Amino acid sequence: MQSSTHKLLEDIRAELRYTRSMIGRDTFDERVMMAMEAVPRHHFVPDHEQGYAYANGPLPIGHGQTISQPFIVALMTDLLACGPDDCVLEVGTGSGYQAAILSRVVGQVRSVEIIPELARQSAARLARLGYTNIETRHSDGYTGWPEFAPYDGILVTAAAPAVPPPLIEQLKEGHRLVIPVGPQYGHQELVVIEKRQDGSLSKTEALGVVFVPLTRMPSDSQGERT
Repeated sequence: MQSSTHKLLEDIRAELRYTRSMIGRDTFDERVMMAMEAVPRHHFVPDHEQGYAYANGPLPIGHGQTISQPFIVALMTDLLACGPDDCVLEVGTGSGYQAAILSRVVGQVRSVEIIPELARQSAARLARLGYTNIETRHSDGYTGWPEFAPYDGILVTAAAPAVPPPLIEQLKEGHRLVIPVGPQYGHQELVVIEKRQDGSLSKTEALGVVFVPLTRMPSDSQGERT
């Protein structure tokens, strides 16, 4: 596994060099790279995809969802620019991989997943692997997790046609929301929204991406902690 992880880190650095003119950086925070090295990605991919666990690409995890490309996971974590005492909201737990990476960089991760089976599986997986600073919930990510707002950062792992207003409301002033924006079969951009201290917003487009769509629950459904 050590050689596979080393190769993955080299692939991430190579893609970082290739995209630096687009994303405006040529290095990632060392804490982000340490997290990418420390989290065993093979625990977060299906058995039949184990041979590709450390390839720098997305993989299917069932239910029409994917585990994101490691480079994108690292990029989104870096763009969030959060510190070790921060509390971050993740929308779209999926297999739990992005939450696990975040947990190595911030103090607390709260993650919501709309697909019940994925929510149950990821909660069990993260508990089994000892990630004690991650709390998960089966709910509609569009509405965030208002009980614990405001957050020091919000990261969304599915593409929305527009930035959900509830997520902006739940973001603390002086902090960032990182989200892919665009239609399912059209052009998507990874967008960084920064809420200034006066509540105004700035928007930066970081990179063209491809994500599964952010879906909604029926209005009468209720989320639950997992």
